Amino acid sequence: MAEAVLLSLTDYIDQCRARVDAVLSATLPRHSPVSPRLLEAMDYSLFNGGKRIRPILVYASCRAVGGSMEQADPAASAVEFIHAYSLVHDDLPAMDNDDLRRGKPTCHRAYDEATAILVGDTLQSLAFDVLSNPDLHSQSHLAESVRLKLVRSLSRASGLEGMAGGQAMDQHATGQVLDRQQLELMHSHKTGALIRASVHMGALSGGCHEQEILDALEYYAQAIGLAFQVQDDILDVISDTVTLGKHQGADIALDKPTYVSLMGLDQAKSYAQELHNRAVGALSEFGEEADFLRQIADYIVRRSY
Repeated sequence: MAEAVLLSLTDYIDQCRARVDAVLSATLPRHSPVSPRLLEAMDYSLFNGGKRIRPILVYASCRAVGGSMEQADPAASAVEFIHAYSLVHDDLPAMDNDDLRRGKPTCHRAYDEATAILVGDTLQSLAFDVLSNPDLHSQSHLAESVRLKLVRSLSRASGLEGMAGGQAMDQHATGQVLDRQQLELMHSHKTGALIRASVHMGALSGGCHEQEILDALEYYAQAIGLAFQVQDDILDVISDTVTLGKHQGADIALDKPTYVSLMGLDQAKSYAQELHNRAVGALSEFGEEADFLRQIADYIVRRSY
């Protein structure tokens, strides 16, 4: 752990990205006698330059409670499988109908709609396979009871009570005027649920069972989950397509309610900073082992894409 303290956040992010990419690559099948095209499309969607924020949060949260990166590998890869699946489905014509994702054609554009649907389905199933199968990444040495808690946490964050429910609310909110409470309800599910699960799963993987610690991490995750979405809404206005890797102004074009449309640009920026401060405050009882979590909160509100 002492060596990790010497790392800058940039170095730590690079280390986490390289590690989770290796774990994802080891989990993804090498060959498929059933559908090589589906496997190719899965690889295309998974390794297309993502920021890997959620796996990084898993690793950082695990570290904050005294755990190792090996313990966090299953949760880190599982949450990224779910995130990748959600983006593939989110880009579909029936949803946001996006042509670009991370500067490349979206999955349904590079392949076709049916393949994109199946890519999402298969990535989702892999997430729960990697959590429940002790033969995958056995170096994590997770107890069966911990694996069950991880499955429960991720399934809740992915379904009606989390990401899928928020996405459904988002679809029906197009063209509507939402107040701040409604907007936060939507994004606490659509974006925030998987971020909260990432932090929670990291702590569980590290062997944390103390409710007070889990509650503090939950409050931290709630704040950065909302901050992440606020910053996304800000970037949709002030950034450009090349930097974002997707069409700038897409939310405006789709007439979606955003924090900027509700609060104005300056107030949205102030709110992102307020959420950052809440997140850092939630970690006041943690020592230097939580420094990367603190720095990630700063990164989330200062990122440019």
